[in-house]
Amino acid sequence: MSDPTVIDMTILDSTSDDQYRVTVLGIGRMGTALGRALLAAHHRVTVWNRTPSKADDLVDMGAVRAETAAAAIAASPITIVCVADYDGVQNVLGAGSALLPGHTVVNLTTGTPEDARAMATWVTGRGADYLDGAMMAVPQSVATPSAFFLYSGSQHAFDHHRHTLDALATSHYLGEDPSAAELWDLALLGSGYAALTGFLHSLALLGTANVSPSRFVPLVSRWLSGLTEYMSELAREIESGDYSTGVSPVGMNQVAVENLTRLSEDLGIDSEVHRPLQALLGRHVAQGHGHESFSSLFKLMQKRP
Repeated sequence: MSDPTVIDMTILDSTSDDQYRVTVLGIGRMGTALGRALLAAHHRVTVWNRTPSKADDLVDMGAVRAETAAAAIAASPITIVCVADYDGVQNVLGAGSALLPGHTVVNLTTGTPEDARAMATWVTGRGADYLDGAMMAVPQSVATPSAFFLYSGSQHAFDHHRHTLDALATSHYLGEDPSAAELWDLALLGSGYAALTGFLHSLALLGTANVSPSRFVPLVSRWLSGLTEYMSELAREIESGDYSTGVSPVGMNQVAVENLTRLSEDLGIDSEVHRPLQALLGRHVAQGHGHESFSSLFKLMQKRP
């Protein structure tokens, strides 16, 4: 029986025109997952990594190993970069900067909006199209229905290479501003981190009663699912500016969070994860907004004119 992880090279040979040639620079865990997904979608993949042995698995599956970053860039019309930081991106692209005119660079490295704007200026200044990307996925979820990637920058590059990008995850294009993907990425991470740290704190509380984490998961999953539905109501209130009819007022939530932090302290559990929210709620109540919807906390957070 053939190994299902090995890509049939005859398929690659039959689809070797430019639109199926793609280079991946940076073969860590995520870069490996990207390469696997592209090979499974019958792309001809060229790979390069500073430590060549990290690309061995992809080469065994049918990828072509480039000896240098410049050779890897030259091999394809589109280069996907996934390294540790934006300085690393510029370093690896700089090795092949003379090859960038007419090329497309898709940068999937995590950074800030300012990083993305600076990189877009550097890449487009060398004659290439630039897409900044954010991967809302972990390596094992790449190319599965749960993964989605965000892109911003060149509309032409996104449209022209959409078939390649869609092989990685569901693609969402956010516009020509190259910083948009990183802004949305950090906004989504902010929501996720708040949920995950709250989850860990909850496990610490329940651990004092010898409740196993796996026993908690079904109920917390159901609870968080309801909260995601509630977000639509919060968004509607914020967009309308009417906080008077919300079902979850600030004052009620202030009491709940104070009870949560008090219990944590009584049990010897670190309560710092909930202290910022406690402070916001207290401040809003002190300013006379205890009757308003929970969504009115947005007014304390938004950027002032």
